[in-house]
Amino acid sequence: MLVSAIVLVSLGAHAPVTSSAPSEQLTPNDNRQPGGKLENGVFTIRLEAREGVWFPEGPNGKSVPAAGWAEEGKPLQNPGPVIRVPEGTEVRATVHNALATKMAVFGLGEKRGLADSAIIAPGETRELRFVASTPGTYYYGARTNPIHYFARLTDDSQLNGALVVDAKGAKTDDRIFLMSWWFTLDSLSPTGLGHGTMTINGLSWPHTERIDVTQGDSLHWRVINTTGSPHPMHLHGFYFRLDAKGNGVTDKQYAPADRRMEVTELMDPGETMLMTWSPNRPGNWIFHCHFAGHLSQLSSLDNESGKMDMADMVNHKSDRPHQMYGLVIGISVKAKGEIAKSTEIPRAMRLIVREVPDVFGKHPGYAFVLGGSPAEKQREALPVPGPALILRRGQPVKITVVNQSNDHAAVHWHGVELVSYPDGVPGWSGSANHILPAIAPGDSLTVTFTPPRAGTFMYHSHFNEFSQIPSGLYGPIIVLEPGAKYNPDVDRTLMFSDAGPTTNVIAGPFAQTLLNGRTNPSAMDLKAGTRYKFRLINIKGDGTETLGLMQGDKPVEWRAVAKDGATLPASQAVMMAAKLHFAPGEIYDFEYTPSAPGELSLKFELPDDNTPGKPVVVPVHVH
Repeated sequence: MLVSAIVLVSLGAHAPVTSSAPSEQLTPNDNRQPGGKLENGVFTIRLEAREGVWFPEGPNGKSVPAAGWAEEGKPLQNPGPVIRVPEGTEVRATVHNALATKMAVFGLGEKRGLADSAIIAPGETRELRFVASTPGTYYYGARTNPIHYFARLTDDSQLNGALVVDAKGAKTDDRIFLMSWWFTLDSLSPTGLGHGTMTINGLSWPHTERIDVTQGDSLHWRVINTTGSPHPMHLHGFYFRLDAKGNGVTDKQYAPADRRMEVTELMDPGETMLMTWSPNRPGNWIFHCHFAGHLSQLSSLDNESGKMDMADMVNHKSDRPHQMYGLVIGISVKAKGEIAKSTEIPRAMRLIVREVPDVFGKHPGYAFVLGGSPAEKQREALPVPGPALILRRGQPVKITVVNQSNDHAAVHWHGVELVSYPDGVPGWSGSANHILPAIAPGDSLTVTFTPPRAGTFMYHSHFNEFSQIPSGLYGPIIVLEPGAKYNPDVDRTLMFSDAGPTTNVIAGPFAQTLLNGRTNPSAMDLKAGTRYKFRLINIKGDGTETLGLMQGDKPVEWRAVAKDGATLPASQAVMMAAKLHFAPGEIYDFEYTPSAPGELSLKFELPDDNTPGKPVVVPVHVH
């Protein structure tokens, strides 16, 4: 769901969207210039919390009232001024509260994060001190309401700032991206929302900063989640290396041998990460949250109580008719050198986008149908998931996507390292005058790519994602080594998705979870002594998934193999309890060999903070 359970403890203030602004505005902060002053091993900064007005969707877009941070005598910023110091520095932060209410300040004490706080009354000034003893990515912030820090939705939701402690002698050439949000809730709205926005460094797509880099650059990014929702952050076209993961209080720095490669990393509320990646192919790419609602019109201030202000969309021209919003960063990679091209004749395939009306109440159902298959002749058939595309490493494919639906279409080949144009983001993928278009109803588009590695991937819609993905537009991709054979008896793909879109993202009813397109999956049969590969793919709309392969009430053990198609480091490719919590856009491979005949069960929708209730139980018979 768009707003996580932690937020639902408070309905938040119903602050109005304003058209007339006070004199002071929150200026977007790209987090490139640290604030404060460092002298003789002591860093000093004078912070002030003040009321302002925020334009997250550009200077011509709608505005909302929000408190923000500023250095004393300087303009308000969103996020607040960056505190960046070398390891071992003493930090002295003088904090003045210019708000009309008291505030609790977090992250500027010895315990860091939400583990410590200081209550500062209106008009009061306090000095907070700590020694920055542990390198990592942290944050500071404040709340003015008596609710959880991550339940802030409106007036105090932008009181956030990045705090980075650099190891001695470390380079400081990284970028910092802080995610925040602003939302009102409306019980009378069909969506459960009044209006709101999700932002990166104070701006929402298409107004977020464009990242311009050169092919072959080494990029180091620090990402911070200050919202009350998890965000599975997904990079198109490339793998990134996970160097560190933190929670605002501690930051785990991974040893070089333990740094896994992946394309999606789940970031829970308050989590941080340090990632490194290098673009080896030119063109346009995106880095975004894989929750469909977090890049939909629900994350635009033009959407109020479920209705879009179409007249104001002129202020957000970007990738029409696709029109993303929210947690998206655009990346443009300048060419440097040639890209090797295959001379092999590509394997030709046709993939049909099909729509059937009123499958999920008033919502249509969608499906991908493979050209030449029996399903192509069955006009009302909606095979979900779409057909497994069994490809070969190094063998090019030419896929013609035929749109037989009533909506535009686009296909993203998730996790596959390809050239930019076929990546699947209409109005953005490609470069210069060669930009991928959305496929209009009744039209088709042919794309060619060559998968460079074997592994588990997927394909899914990248148009009107909030509707099309939960309604069936997805399928698995299995890339084999040359000469390898695919054996479905031992190679089991488990794809978790939704049974249609959710209209009210706050109160529900929420879509049931599907396993391989079914709400009541059939029992699974295994043979003792046989080694199986389980390919687990999450393509739910806005929900995480928790599952377990259980013997009674305890999980069996399986061996982790890969994440997002990339082989795991030796320290992570180990035997472990067969339980997994993962998010949309994440893919895991596990190996399991049952030792003896007996009865097991695959349980999913296991209860946790986000999915209370009874799990779905699939019998697993071991013969």
